[in-house]
Amino acid sequence: MSSTELLEPTAAVSTVKAYLRPIDGTGLATFAAKGQANPASRGTNKVHTVMEGQYRSLSYVGNHAPVVVDEPLHLFGEDTAPAPGEIVLSGLGGCIAVGVTAVATWKGVKLSKLEVFMEGDIGNPAAWGAGGALEKTPPEMGFQAIRVKVLVEGDASREVLDEIVQHANFYSPVANSMRNPIPFEISMA
Repeated sequence: MSSTELLEPTAAVSTVKAYLRPIDGTGLATFAAKGQANPASRGTNKVHTVMEGQYRSLSYVGNHAPVVVDEPLHLFGEDTAPAPGEIVLSGLGGCIAVGVTAVATWKGVKLSKLEVFMEGDIGNPAAWGAGGALEKTPPEMGFQAIRVKVLVEGDASREVLDEIVQHANFYSPVANSMRNPIPFEISMA
């Protein structure tokens, strides 16, 4: 065998592209049709949170394992789990990822990669109201800025993928809950 024979391919090379597990497009269309038929429809999310001690709590959601929340050491927690604000950002990331997946499915775009990176600048100068900067008002506390970057790849151009991301952001229930004031009440059980 000559050296030129070694360099010649003997079979065609094919690239295999792996896609993310798809959602049920028919189910999505049925759900969307319900929303079109009744734009005022609402669902209710329910969570039951039980404090273990210090700042560690367990939040029970349906039949799932509890979501554990703690505070970092510098805030007098034990740093055994994500902080409440980090859990909020994880909910935002999950909602945006769900939205991107749904919109991509709606538009017939197969996704091969989807990652959401979030940062949130959060203020707590009032120390949860325990004697800190008590002159602060609610708009001055909590998240002051949130930055989201979406890494998405699929069988569409970058422009189409960006349109999908922007569309999902515009209609994200969690993003809109964070962007817009909502009625909020708290009372003794």
